[in-house]
Amino acid sequence: MTLSISDQNKLDSFWSYCVKNQYFNIGYPESADFDYTILERFMRFSINNCGDWGEYCNYLLNSFDFEKEVMEYFAQLFKIPFEESWGYVTNGGTEGNMFGCYLGREIFPNGTLYYSKDTHYSVAKIVKLLRIKSTLVESQPNGEMDYADLIKKIKRDNEKHPIIFANIGTTVRGAIDNIVIIQQSISELGIERKDYYLHADAALSGMILPFVDNPQPFNFADGIDSIGVSGHKMIGSPIPCGIVVAKKKNVDRISVEIDYISAHDKTISGSRNGHTPLMMREAIRSHSWEEGRRRIERSLNMAQYAVDRFQSAGIDAWRNKNSITVVFPCPSEAVWKKHCLATSGDIAHLIATAHHLDSSKIDALIDDVIADLKKQAA
Repeated sequence: MTLSISDQNKLDSFWSYCVKNQYFNIGYPESADFDYTILERFMRFSINNCGDWGEYCNYLLNSFDFEKEVMEYFAQLFKIPFEESWGYVTNGGTEGNMFGCYLGREIFPNGTLYYSKDTHYSVAKIVKLLRIKSTLVESQPNGEMDYADLIKKIKRDNEKHPIIFANIGTTVRGAIDNIVIIQQSISELGIERKDYYLHADAALSGMILPFVDNPQPFNFADGIDSIGVSGHKMIGSPIPCGIVVAKKKNVDRISVEIDYISAHDKTISGSRNGHTPLMMREAIRSHSWEEGRRRIERSLNMAQYAVDRFQSAGIDAWRNKNSITVVFPCPSEAVWKKHCLATSGDIAHLIATAHHLDSSKIDALIDDVIADLKKQAA
C-alpha cells in the first residue's frame, strides 16, 4: 500500500494537529495518559471477537483469552462472582447502556424504563431503538434523580415491573443517583426486588468510586443488575470502547446460536473490536491498585483546586461528592470555544482527568473565565 506525496503530507499534517491538541479535552472526560505502543504490532491483524469469549469460535483470530481476563477484573471490581457474571468489551458507553436496557426489557417485556432528565442523551435513542415504554423523571439541581418524582410516576403508571436507569456520574454535573434510596422507595410501593430491573450507567465514575475511601453505592453488592463503564474515559484508550457487566442468568435469556461461526452471540454489535480488549488488559495489568488510587486522588484534588480557585474569585463553582466534574457559570462563546468546554444552558464544566498533572491548563481556563464573567457583569 502506497500513498501519494499529497496524501502523506495530509497524514503528517493531521499527526501534527493531534500532537498539538492531545491534551485539549479539559471539558470532556477522556484521559490521555496512556501508552499502548507495546500493542502496535497487532494492528496488522484483523482481530475480531465475534461471539462469546467463553466459548469456541471458528474465527480463530480473536483476543478472547484477553477479554476474559478483562471481564474477570471488572467482575471483581464491581463485586459480583465471576462465574455469576457475563459481559464484554463494547464500542462505548452507549452500547453498554443499550445492553442493560435490552436485558431489562427481555426480563420485563411490558415494563417501563425510568430515567432522569440528566441522563446521557443516548438513552433517548435507546428507547426508540428498543421500542420500550419510557417515562422521563425530573432531576434535582445537583443532577441527581428526583426520587419523589420517580415514585410518583411509577404509581401514576401503575407500573409493576419498572426498569430503572440510574446514573453513576451524570454527563454534565457528575451526579450519582442514590440507588439505596431508589430501592427503598420502590420497596415501599410493595414491589419486590425480583420484580424490577436496575441498570447503572457508570461511564465515568465507575472507574473512580472503586478507588475512593467512601464511595456511594454503585455495584452488584449494592443491588444493581447491570453496569456499564467507558474505557476511553478514566482508563484511557485511543479507540472509544467500554465494558458492560451483567448477571449471567439474565444474559442467558438473549443468547443466540450462530452456526457459521460455531458460537453463541450475546452481544449487541456481533462482530467486535478485538484490539480494545488488548488495550484494556494492558491498562489494568500494568498498574497496581495503589497506583490507581493515587491517580484518582490526583484528579479529585485537582477538581477541588479548581472549585477553590473559582470560589475565591467569587464565582459559584461546585462539584458533587467523589466527582472530578467542576460546574460553573457558562462564560462567553469565545472562552468556551477557546478551552473546548462542554456547556449546557447557563452552566459549563471542566473535568480534571488524570493527565492534568499540574494546574497550568486549569489555571489558564479559570483566569479567562474570571475575566470574562467580570466583563459581562460590568
